[in-house]
Amino acid sequence: MSRITYREAVRSGLCAALREDPLVFLMGEDVGRYGGAYACSKGMLAEFGPERIRDTPLSESTFVGAGIGAALGGMRPIVEVMTVNFSLLALDQILNTAATLRHMSGGQFSVPVVIRMATGGGRQLAAQHSHSLEGWYAHIPGIKVVAPATVTDARYMLPLALREPDPVVIFEHALLYPMEGELEDVSPETMFKATVRRRGRDVTLVTYGGSLWKSLQAADELAGRGIEVEVIDLRSLRPLDLEPVLASLKQTHRAVIVDEGWRTGSLAAEISAQIMERGFYDLDAPVARVCSAEVPIPYAKQMEDAALPSVKQILSTIEELVHHE
Repeated sequence: MSRITYREAVRSGLCAALREDPLVFLMGEDVGRYGGAYACSKGMLAEFGPERIRDTPLSESTFVGAGIGAALGGMRPIVEVMTVNFSLLALDQILNTAATLRHMSGGQFSVPVVIRMATGGGRQLAAQHSHSLEGWYAHIPGIKVVAPATVTDARYMLPLALREPDPVVIFEHALLYPMEGELEDVSPETMFKATVRRRGRDVTLVTYGGSLWKSLQAADELAGRGIEVEVIDLRSLRPLDLEPVLASLKQTHRAVIVDEGWRTGSLAAEISAQIMERGFYDLDAPVARVCSAEVPIPYAKQMEDAALPSVKQILSTIEELVHHE
């Protein structure tokens, strides 16, 4: 195993994909000469040239649409959207075109496009750059939605996504890019399945993306208080793989969901509903949720911290649930 940053893992996955398949290319804002908004494509223009590392205008609907067209034409485009908030400008292309063409053509056309975008708050970039809208995309049939939380997943999810015949949207939490971790040897075929990141007997904690590390920190602190938390990383948000969650509930009988999206109409709400539908009789207490405050994410540091899920919130939520009578 080698220790690298999440950013380096993303770049390694991108480079490997371009080297292995001449049909793969990367396009997006500042991916070329600038090296990417998060430095994930730094140096790639020099290696692969402007035909395969394509800088685009500041027009998400245009370059996402171009990526869809290239996929229909037999290419394997990777489209980078700078931040999830800006992806809403391309939501028409993703929802009404990429996600629907296979169905509307009776299976005659597939759209093998991979769309990467940064998500999440915590960087004092205010409301237009800090939201977590993964749940909106997970609502859409016709696409896969994944959220790599570790350097290993960041490295290997992309090549796996490129094998898919239909659109895949990859959400990379912006706070993870400088994070270091061990790059492990794994079977890529398991990448789109939920996995247990920490074993425990008292509470099942379900999360994904940037919230995984807050959840693991909380679990470590609770272990010192005699509460063992089982932490499950969803990895795939559409389709949801809840089998490990339901299996865990048979032992813990309590569930907490940590989701940086807003609570109302959230991915956490969908997971909670499915737990109720499929695992109700294993529950000894109501499912609890830790989500972002129902406000646009603030700019001021102390307000942003208060609006986002925190380790302190996770701790208090789990302790209350364990002591619930």
